Amino acid sequence: MAKLQGFDFWRTTLKGARYVVAPMVDQSELAWRLLSRRHGAQLCYTPMLHAQVFVRDANYRKDNLYNEVCPEDRPLITQFCANDPEVFVQAALLAQDYCDAIDLNLGCPQMIAKRGHYGVFLQDEWELLEKMVKLANEKVSVPITCKIRVFNEVDRTVKYAQMLEKAGCQLLTVHGRTKDQKGTVTGIASWEHIKAVRDAVSIPVFANGNIQHLSDVERCIAETGVQGVMSAEGNLHNPALFAGRSPPVWEMAEQYLEVVQRHPPCTLSYVRAHLFKMWHHTLQIHQDLREDLAKVKNLEALSGVSRQLKQRCQEEIARGEEAGQQGGLPFPHWICQPYVRPPPKEAVANGNGAEVKATCHKRALEDSDRGADADALSKNKLKKKARNPHKNFCPEHKPKYIKCEQCGNPKGNKCVFNLCRACCKKKAYKEVADCPSHGLRFKTKAEKQKAGEEEEGRKGLKNRKPGSTSDPPDLEQSRGLKEIHTTTN
Repeated sequence: MAKLQGFDFWRTTLKGARYVVAPMVDQSELAWRLLSRRHGAQLCYTPMLHAQVFVRDANYRKDNLYNEVCPEDRPLITQFCANDPEVFVQAALLAQDYCDAIDLNLGCPQMIAKRGHYGVFLQDEWELLEKMVKLANEKVSVPITCKIRVFNEVDRTVKYAQMLEKAGCQLLTVHGRTKDQKGTVTGIASWEHIKAVRDAVSIPVFANGNIQHLSDVERCIAETGVQGVMSAEGNLHNPALFAGRSPPVWEMAEQYLEVVQRHPPCTLSYVRAHLFKMWHHTLQIHQDLREDLAKVKNLEALSGVSRQLKQRCQEEIARGEEAGQQGGLPFPHWICQPYVRPPPKEAVANGNGAEVKATCHKRALEDSDRGADADALSKNKLKKKARNPHKNFCPEHKPKYIKCEQCGNPKGNKCVFNLCRACCKKKAYKEVADCPSHGLRFKTKAEKQKAGEEEEGRKGLKNRKPGSTSDPPDLEQSRGLKEIHTTTN
């Protein structure tokens, strides 16, 4: 069967999806995708996967894609970051049977993407990008899509999109912000850029940016003419965004935790991060439970903190309090609603009437002569100092970590395999071994289980009735056959 392209791919494979959950590192995992689909999402992306690691590490493939295969989780697009055409194609070939399309991330603006030379930091290397998309389109059995950020200039953004379309991109997601619009200077996404791209290409286009409510989705489609709208932060704070609802936070939290339990395993840090996002506004008030949510070590404990937050909110409701609206929120804090970043500080006038930009000055480096004195430490280091009074923050005394032999993370100091805990756990499980340094007892548990089984067997022999044969019938029968065979020979 020929590979569907462009609008045929969008209408048939993606079923004309309009409401899209964005690829989010460590956040758009299976459980979250299923929860979002339950509340109106029609298409989801996997978290961004590193193509080189995906090709090299079988465990990475299993943990991040293969083990998350679920019939309910379709249509699904797998996103990769890559900067090498051959590696991107290899990763796509390994993933193509588990998804409906492969997406190339050309929009990540974070520092890790700059160091790794991928994401939006490839947007000036058109020759490389054209080769990557063209080769993948030729070799891979599912369509290739791209997610980009815009340039400051509309014309350059349009030419960029047309280049990707010509190379073989079958669907384009346009985030209407530039490379520099992130963090405190995120600002407003430009729908003007998105509309210009939509008018200039003949493939489906998704818009990304400025989506906080379902009304924003409909307005974006009307103003830009795109085929669908993608949401990231809006979806994280309200997974029912595409259903047009703003439910109580505990309703979404309980449903999410239920999905996590139905589809294990789910990394605890992912679950914790989602609860922090959904309960964000409430945690500004109940700071003690914020600390608890950060410290607990298992899923049941996370669920317990969420139940406590629910109880406190219901007590506030019973007292008739509207604490959330007092903080400038459109709804009470216990209602799912978007988080709006505070704008950067505006320029202020100096004594001469000239405007001076408000700048954030970095803390001066710690004076090596003062060492780790209290007045030279950040708040975070002071907290660490309170937990461990003997901790030394002097760079010269910082221990040099030995890297894990498999992944490059710091290895355990006394690990029997010279690995980090994650790699050690996989190896110890595979080889049924112990690692006291990491608290792993696979061999010990296996020996205890075997001893228990032997003990049960001995008890069974003692409990046999008098006159019963000492051996099981099948064993007696085999011995009799052996004696007849010996006699015959």
